[in-house]
Amino acid sequence: MVRIRLKRIGRRHKPSYRVVAVDVRRSRDGRVIEELGFYDPGHKNPALRWNLKLDRIDHWISVGAQPSETVAQLIAKAQKQPAEQV
Repeated sequence: MVRIRLKRIGRRHKPSYRVVAVDVRRSRDGRVIEELGFYDPGHKNPALRWNLKLDRIDHWISVGAQPSETVAQLIAKAQKQPAEQV
């Protein structure tokens, strides 16, 4: 089973994340199938806090991948924004 979730990158006390498609049996920072975007909660510009490849995310969801709760919230926010800002 494939899950769409966050992979932590960055340094201590300043995390940033990649949104990835990964097998559910892998660890949080383990090998991924595909990178689908990023999320940087500490970025000063709110418009640049995340960037998601919504077309690839839709593909993974259509083949049965389940997004985590946090990623589902990010996807909902990204879909509400106009396409030129994402």
